[in-house]
Amino acid sequence: MSKYYVNKFLFHTDRSPELLAAYKTDPVAALARWEAEQGQWLDRHSTVERTTWLYFTDEERHALETQDHVKLFELGVHWFPTLQVFVGMHEKDYEARHGPLSYQREFAADLAHWRGRPHPSIQL
Repeated sequence: MSKYYVNKFLFHTDRSPELLAAYKTDPVAALARWEAEQGQWLDRHSTVERTTWLYFTDEERHALETQDHVKLFELGVHWFPTLQVFVGMHEKDYEARHGPLSYQREFAADLAHWRGRPHPSIQL
């Protein structure tokens, strides 16, 4: 599993309004673009050091492409960047329909089946 790579994608998405908007609109294209342009570089600003061993597993790719935050959590992706990205994509829409913190409450409800269990390992 490549949890580091998934977390790296979420970290970059959370810090880029352009990537966040692209991921919300067309997750498949945004993911492919990120992999081609940023994913293999060891550092966002690096143009020298590239990695050849990082990749998404099929299960991770599917969860990212379908924006399945529950599956990402179950795979051991860190909950905080996942929450940040999904709040960034959905909070305004949810708030307009259901009031403040409605997306965060839904996120928590979606993960309620995990209550009382240890967090999935986030180790690589």
